[in-house]
Amino acid sequence: MELKYTYNKFIIELTETPNEGDIELEVQIVEDAYWPAMKNVQRFFEENEVYTDVLFYPYENHRFHIIVREDHYATFILCLMKHKLLQKVEWI
Repeated sequence: MELKYTYNKFIIELTETPNEGDIELEVQIVEDAYWPAMKNVQRFFEENEVYTDVLFYPYENHRFHIIVREDHYATFILCLMKHKLLQKVEWI
């Protein structure tokens, strides 16, 4: 099964690239009002017990390079959904 999601391009832009057991994402928060939601996602993963599950590399203008371990990918996507950064998540 594959996890599929949809998002509003006026809120967030995402691109994914698989990389040897990880998924790398380029994330741009387009709508400033959603920046706190993305920071909450970052805080969730930085404060949990697994230090290498999701790594965040922030850049200017509300951009992130994010590396997600494959075994934590679903948790990461659902966390984005929880904070209303995604519109829909489904298994296909």
